[in-house]
Amino acid sequence: MDLIANIASALANNLFSQVAVLIGLIALIGLLLQRKPLEQVVGGAVRATLGVVILNIGVDIFVAGLVAFQAIVSSAFGITPPTSTSNMATFLVGRGTVVPLVIAFGFLIHLVLVALFKSARYVYLTGHLMYWMSLVLVATFVEAIPGADPVALTVVSSVVVACYWTLQPMWMEPLMKRAVGGDNFGLGHTTSCLALLSGYGAKALRLGDPVKHDTEKIRMPKAISFLKDINVSTVFVIGIIMIVSIFFADGGVVTKQMGDSTMAPVMWGFVQALRFAAGIAVLLYGVRMFLAEIVPAFRGISQKLLPGSRPALDIPTVFPKSPTAVMIGFLASMVTFLVCMGVFATAGWFALVPPMIMLFFGGGAAGVFGNATAGWRGAVFGGVLNGLILAFGQWIGWGWYSSTAPELATLADPDWYAIGWLFLGLGKMFEGLGGVGLWIVGAAALVVTMAALLFVRKRSVLNAEGAETEEKTK
Repeated sequence: MDLIANIASALANNLFSQVAVLIGLIALIGLLLQRKPLEQVVGGAVRATLGVVILNIGVDIFVAGLVAFQAIVSSAFGITPPTSTSNMATFLVGRGTVVPLVIAFGFLIHLVLVALFKSARYVYLTGHLMYWMSLVLVATFVEAIPGADPVALTVVSSVVVACYWTLQPMWMEPLMKRAVGGDNFGLGHTTSCLALLSGYGAKALRLGDPVKHDTEKIRMPKAISFLKDINVSTVFVIGIIMIVSIFFADGGVVTKQMGDSTMAPVMWGFVQALRFAAGIAVLLYGVRMFLAEIVPAFRGISQKLLPGSRPALDIPTVFPKSPTAVMIGFLASMVTFLVCMGVFATAGWFALVPPMIMLFFGGGAAGVFGNATAGWRGAVFGGVLNGLILAFGQWIGWGWYSSTAPELATLADPDWYAIGWLFLGLGKMFEGLGGVGLWIVGAAALVVTMAALLFVRKRSVLNAEGAETEEKTK
């Protein structure tokens, strides 16, 4: 058992958590299977890896800005983060030590499901979210059935997370086709529930026309037309919010975030806005670079190993299609969350902490998918939804994970709440059965997944037969 655990831990630490290496390896295998010349194999694999490295550099640049932004905005609102008797670090060296096993076994089960079912078209390749969703499910089952033994906890969490990785890109497929204009790759990200609510909700409410009100066609007065450039508008918007927050924040907090800088606080805030925009620009460049390599390289895997499969990739892959929608969704998300912060503080409900990374990525995703069905109004709608979900989810989730890793409520994407709370409820139903109840939950998840995959396959066959009959009739 120790050997298996060590192997799984090594895979998790050196492969699944290293997205650039994982993507480069996938590209290498795909190009080799297509029997490409050596120079194309090496060049394609390296460019795919570099694309992810560049993407991550962009993320690191603006995440550093988001951390400072979060601290200063929280101080400006007089917010003190909530406390708890437990924390994630303690959980990870206790019951959470099974997480690497869950990632390794879960990915293996996921690949088996993709191989067995033609309707399971997507291979989930967003490595860091493999870790986070595995952690969420382990914490969920520990909260629901504290007495469950490590074997049951590992196996059931692996089965459930494999089912999620298999189904999540599939339920996003129709919206992805609308958002990016094709199905060369799918979405593998834990904002999928939000994306569904944003896209289909905006469409159901008839908020706008996706063509007429497209965010990328927004017209501005000539005097401020420079704001149409996503990089320029990011500098101005983030810069204004940052500078205003600096005036109201505690001086000690601002000084701490500035570190050794000798600039005036206002100038430092403006420079952070510049770095934030630069980070996004680098991120988008990296996305374009690795997509240009991984999509054609994956055809080898799709043709030889997993027929008909596609890669399911991280959320920034949808950003280049509608960059203005990304900014609109983020701003709507952030403003909504800040309003909730004020309301919660006034009512004495909970001390919300703005999770700027989730507000940006979730808000950006909601903006893209809302825009795909209803234009800029849909982008605003999606951003507002993200702000509300993160605010109320943080409030509710903090107490629900209080004995394991309450930080999961603050750092969460919408799917963490949806999937985690679903299985928290199911686990509580069988709590009295102990480990047996956990096995029941895992078996039920696997049966439901296989039934869904069979249903999708049957529907695809019927649609294909109907199309063939119609063609013969003509």
